[in-house]
Parts: sequence; C-alpha cells; structure tokens
Amino acid sequence: MLYIPRWKEFFIFAVCLIGIWFSLPNFFSEDTVKEWPTWMPKKQVVLGLDLRGGAHLLLEVDLATVQKEQMTTLMDAVRTTLRKDRIGYTGLKVQGESVILTLRDSQDADKAKKLIRESDRDIEIAAGENGQLTLTLSGQAIAMRKKRALEQSIEIVRRRVDETGTSEPMIQQQGDDRILVQMPGLQDPTRIKNLLGQTAKLQFRLVDLSGSLEEALKGHVPPGSEQLPDLEKKPDGTPKTYYLIQKQVKVSGENLVDARPGFDDYNRPSVNFALDSLGAKKFADVTKENVGKPFAIVLDGKVASAPVINGPIPGGHANITGHFTVQDTQDLALLLRAGALPAPLKIVEERTVGPGLGADSINAGIHGTLISIALVVVFMFLAYSFFGFVANMAVLFNLVLLMAAMSVTQATLTLPGIAGIALAIGMAVDANVLINERIKEELRLGRKFVSAIDAGYSRAMATIVDSNLTTLIGTTILYQFGSGPIRGFAVTISLGILISMFTAVSLTKLVVAYWIRWRRPTKISI
Repeated sequence: MLYIPRWKEFFIFAVCLIGIWFSLPNFFSEDTVKEWPTWMPKKQVVLGLDLRGGAHLLLEVDLATVQKEQMTTLMDAVRTTLRKDRIGYTGLKVQGESVILTLRDSQDADKAKKLIRESDRDIEIAAGENGQLTLTLSGQAIAMRKKRALEQSIEIVRRRVDETGTSEPMIQQQGDDRILVQMPGLQDPTRIKNLLGQTAKLQFRLVDLSGSLEEALKGHVPPGSEQLPDLEKKPDGTPKTYYLIQKQVKVSGENLVDARPGFDDYNRPSVNFALDSLGAKKFADVTKENVGKPFAIVLDGKVASAPVINGPIPGGHANITGHFTVQDTQDLALLLRAGALPAPLKIVEERTVGPGLGADSINAGIHGTLISIALVVVFMFLAYSFFGFVANMAVLFNLVLLMAAMSVTQATLTLPGIAGIALAIGMAVDANVLINERIKEELRLGRKFVSAIDAGYSRAMATIVDSNLTTLIGTTILYQFGSGPIRGFAVTISLGILISMFTAVSLTKLVVAYWIRWRRPTKISI
C-alpha cells in the first residue's frame, strides 16, 4: 500500500474543499452572488482592462508650471534673506528661468551671494554690471525637482482614483512627464477627468481692504495683493465678481488632515475640514487678529467664499461654504483629502475600451483554453489509461484552485493571464507525464507495482521542483519589473505553478492510493 500520513490526507482534502468553496462565485453572475448570505464567499476573479473594458487616460504633468513656481519660491526666499540682513536691492523679479535683482550698493555683492548660497545650495549666481545678480537653479536641481513633482503627481492621482472606489486601477509613469491611468470597468470617465483636472490647491488669505477693487480692475493692483475671480460664474461663463486678495497665504491646504461633505448652519452644502496642530494655531491666530474682516477661501486661484470673521476660531475645525451642490462638496472633500497636485494635469490621450471587445477576448481565450484542455485530456487518457485519468483530475482541480486563489487575492486576470493559465496547465500535465514515465521505468526494472508507484513519485519529485522553481524565479522577476498585462501573465503562471506542484504530486498520489485500497489490483496498466 502507498503510505500517506493521515494529516497529509486531511490537508489535501481541506485544500480541495476550500478551493471549491472560494471558486464558487465565479460560476454565477455578479447579481446572483450579491444575493448570497454574508457567510458565503462573494469575491470573483477581477478582470483586467483588456477583458472587462474600461477607461484609458494618458496625462501630462505641466512641468513648466512647476519650474515657474520654483522661480517664484526662489524669488520669495531671496527677498526674505536680503531683507533679514538689511541688504538693499531693486528690480527683484522672475525673468524666464532666472531671478534677477540689482543691489543698491555693489559693495554688498559678495555678502549677498554668500547669504543666498547658504539659503539654497542649488542656486547658481552670476554677477553683472552695476550690482546686478542673476540667479538660476542648477540643471541637476531642476531635473530632481521635476522628478519629485512627477512622483508626487502620481501619488496624488492614485489617491484620488482610489477615493472614487475604482477597483484595480493601473497608474504608472510614462516617459519623463506623463502618467498612464487605466481603470477597468469604468465606462464613463467624465467624473474622474474632472477630479484629475483640478489642482485643488487650497489657501486661506485675507481680503485687501486698503485698496480699491475698481482701481485693481483697471490694472492698478496694490503691491502685495492680486485680483482673483469668484468661483461662481454667470450664465455666460464669466466670473460673478472679483476680489482684491492679499498675496500672503495665512494657512494652506498642506495643514489639512481631513475634509468631509456636510451642511452649514443654514443647511447649505459645505465641506467640513480639520487642520493639524500647526494649521490650527495659525488659523486661530489669524481669526483672532482679524475679527470683522473678510477671510477669503481660495481654491486653485479662485475665491470660493470670503466670509467675515465673527470671532476667533480655535481647534482647527471650520467649513468651506459657497454656491456648492451636494455633489460639488463630495468631490471637493475628496480632492482636499487626496491633497493638491504640484502642477496641473493635461489629458493628452483618452480611450474607452468597450465591454464588447472584452467579451470577445474572454470568449476567444476560454475557447482556446477549453480546446487545449480537451486535447490534453484525450492524449493523457490514451497514453496512460487510469493514470492519465488521474492526471486529468489534477488538471481540473488545478483550474479550480487557481480561480479560488485569484478570487481571494483579487489578482487581475488579463488576456496574457489566460495564456499564462494555459501554460500552467501544460506544466501541470508535464509533471504527471514525468511521474508516469518514472513509474514505467521502475516497472520495467522488475519492481512490484506499488513499489514502482512510490519510487516513481519520489524520483520525479526532485526534477519537478527544480524545473518549476526556475520558472517561478523567472516569473517573479517578470512581475517585479513588468507592468499591466505582463504582471497579469506573471501572476497567473506563478499561482498556476505553485498549485500544480500540489495537484500533480500530492493530489494524484492520494487518488492513486485510494484506488489501490479500493480495487486492490494485482497489476496496473500504464
């Protein structure tokens, strides 16, 4: 008799039963599965964009804006540094990719250059005539900051897409300034496009009451202030009004820790937010020092509202009101939670893959897989008789366990993934062919059939492990460095290999052992 420890028999039965249990949802429609009781498994295999259909967006990060903001930040830093050390200057401004200024006393040139370099080691300074200084960032620093902006944009895009509940999105960098977003199952990407099209840069600034808005509209904007449009628009698309807003940001969205849609005291849709400890202190100080003054809430350079401060607001909790709908507040809260983009995104390519194409791909893949399985079943049965039948059972359980594993892990099945399944089935059959050939060799050497079966499994085991292990290493590397459908292929074939090592060796040996105990044959045909 073939000896198999009792615990191992229970383990094999348990794995098979659990596999059947968790693969069940894949044999029923999604609507049917939703009606199942809570104790039943409900996870089905997640189909990729090429099988399920969905949206494909290629976004371009406006790195020119990033560089412009870097220059503005550099100008502000230089202004602060020179004022702190009382070094006089005139004509400080951004010009192209440089910041220029003229020192009032050219004798201060060395001191100014030293202080500016100490404030930022990446600044390169060129001295001109009459105390003029031209400041630029080194090429390496610009490249590093652009790379950082792109990485930050990818992270923000990922957070925003995740917040919408889109399952299994694929978000990855393409080239030096582009982001590829693929969302399986999403047929109308309008809302996602609107969400990704907003920078969501939130600022709290004071309204400038010292200047005249009428004069600002004529182009006479006071220094330190700027004219910003209202977020609400007239029917003709122009801003409803304009505001004269101080440039100095009192509190920014960087201090935001949470944002939720809600309603204000007048039951109007609003966004309730919470600030971190630093932001809460700033907010409390500003509201305490400016009671009775309008405090503008600026979103992406537009004024959402400018309520008058009625009193100090401690605790860092407040709300943003405006002419919002409930959907507006939900989207705005989502954007604020996800964080602001470092630069605007532009959609350069948009495609929608219809579910019909996905259905055709699935049918073609299923037909191909079923035909290959049918051919394998017939061949194995003709070639190895009963042992071929056992190998076919292993192939069937291999498929069931693979579906269960993909359902539980929610790994995405792509079109190349179906090819990976077919390949994994072929490798599972190879293992049984190897075992059967070893058994035949042992029988030819004159061993009794039970001893030959035991020796066949033992001798084949090392070869099966070695060949599968090398393939597994290759697919692991493929998964690590691949993307999208390539990863789908690597996942299915890796799971298929691991499962086939179980079904081809342990499961088939158990079936053969039970068959011998039941039929007690005196010889076998293989």
